[in-house]
Amino acid sequence: MIRVTQLGLSIEEPVEALEKQICHKLKIRLRDLKRWEVVRRSLDARRGHAFRFSYTADVWVEDEEGCMRRLSGKDAERRKEDPPILPHVPGRKPKHPPVVVGFGPAGMFCALLLARAGLCPIVLERGRPVEERVQDVERFWKEGVLDPDSNVQFGEGGAGTFSDGKLNTLVKDREGIGRFILREFVGFGAPPEILYDAKPHIGTDRLREVVRSLRQEILSLGGQIHFSTCLSGIGQGSEGLRVFCGGASEASWVTEALFLAVGHSARDTFAMLEGMGVAMEQKPFAVGFRVEHPQEWVDLVQYREYAGHKSLGPAPYKVTGKGTGGRGVYSFCMCPGGLVVAAASEEGGLVTNGMSNYRRDEANANAAILVGVTPADYEGYGKGPLAGVAFQRDLERKAYRLGGSSGRAPAEDVSDYLAGLGLSVPEAGHLPKAAVPSYTMGVAEADLSQLLPRELGLSIGLGLLDFQKSMPGFAEKGGVLTGVESRSSSPVRILRNERMEASIPGLFPLGEGAGYAGGIMSAAMDGCKAARTYLASLEGEGSCGA
Repeated sequence: MIRVTQLGLSIEEPVEALEKQICHKLKIRLRDLKRWEVVRRSLDARRGHAFRFSYTADVWVEDEEGCMRRLSGKDAERRKEDPPILPHVPGRKPKHPPVVVGFGPAGMFCALLLARAGLCPIVLERGRPVEERVQDVERFWKEGVLDPDSNVQFGEGGAGTFSDGKLNTLVKDREGIGRFILREFVGFGAPPEILYDAKPHIGTDRLREVVRSLRQEILSLGGQIHFSTCLSGIGQGSEGLRVFCGGASEASWVTEALFLAVGHSARDTFAMLEGMGVAMEQKPFAVGFRVEHPQEWVDLVQYREYAGHKSLGPAPYKVTGKGTGGRGVYSFCMCPGGLVVAAASEEGGLVTNGMSNYRRDEANANAAILVGVTPADYEGYGKGPLAGVAFQRDLERKAYRLGGSSGRAPAEDVSDYLAGLGLSVPEAGHLPKAAVPSYTMGVAEADLSQLLPRELGLSIGLGLLDFQKSMPGFAEKGGVLTGVESRSSSPVRILRNERMEASIPGLFPLGEGAGYAGGIMSAAMDGCKAARTYLASLEGEGSCGA
């Protein structure tokens, strides 16, 4: 096939108009074009230019070699097609099925590949199936009744199920695993545009359907999924590892391969591993607040005279700045047309997160505004690998108290927050109206400068002023900060070797909880890599899945 780049259409033109451009670029007649498909679409919204979509397409022609001989430009190159996705059957089947703990993106894709290889994995998930989990989460948001094992953090689909469903990743992907995962998502019901959009997203509502479909495939291939089953212990024996579980069904299993995909909030599991002597270390992470602005304003800043155009949808943004001592401050998990949601998993703690449906049709845009945290920032919480966990928990309990210990979140106007830090407040006038806080359990007006340690809070204030330079209005009166955002990534890394194995043989830590991923896509990719590595070890070589 031939990959053609630098194709472009105005936002008014249909994608079918690319066909003529492709023929022109390749210097072929329409009848010589066998088929084509878009593999990437991004928006060119540079100031001083008319808005255009930029495309990359894969093209199949009658005479590929002759076509390439006629071309001298750099906008077309021959490429091999992605290898077919075939089940991989290992040369040796283990005596006991592999066990996967956690059914978020890492665990789901690890289990999927193991199931397709005929190994009938056993999946253990402390939370409930997504249908029941949604009810548990809504009960928490409406009535304040928290289920510590079935909430925004725990349950089928992982924490990403209650998010915007973003599928961006910065992970280098030389093997095409990311493309494989996107195709699987589409096969399980995700919108097909995720295959080519530069900033793909599924939306929390559509993602729930995808999760259900993926579960059914694993079951149809002979896998087992045990919900409401929480890992309580790991023992070592002559036949491998013994996995002990509590919850709805107290049970144990023996396995030679235990894949630990527990997510970044499995604090009890981290403590259990530390007690076992599993090699772990502190890991840098980030904390901060959720910021909300009217989506109408974000559209105007990003799309200018094209704001509201049916081809564009609600505008996203990404901003970066500097805090004290050059400390990085940045937006994360930006949710156009979304909500700020309660995401706690422990009683007496308060955690925020952002969530959007596929249509992104809520009134506000929200994003986490985070500042980087290193072990030096929480030295007072101990020297062990779980010091970052203690720091997170302390912030969450402070936020709970600051909100009045009623479940409401502490919130403050951006301009008041800056003033409380002694920083200059930009003149107002860019926001069309003030954002109405969307936090699902209500907010309480509070002084957020009392929540984070001084240097971290001041860094966020300086970052907000940096953002104001590129997005006038960002730090003005009318924007709302809600705290605290503390679960952006794991504060722990479980050490593993080149075989992805922890210091205990047969234990494979993976995904966000193990400290090797940061989002749906990177976690799913890590799950695939772990399964492939294990399957290859069963025969000494080979790969699977992509």
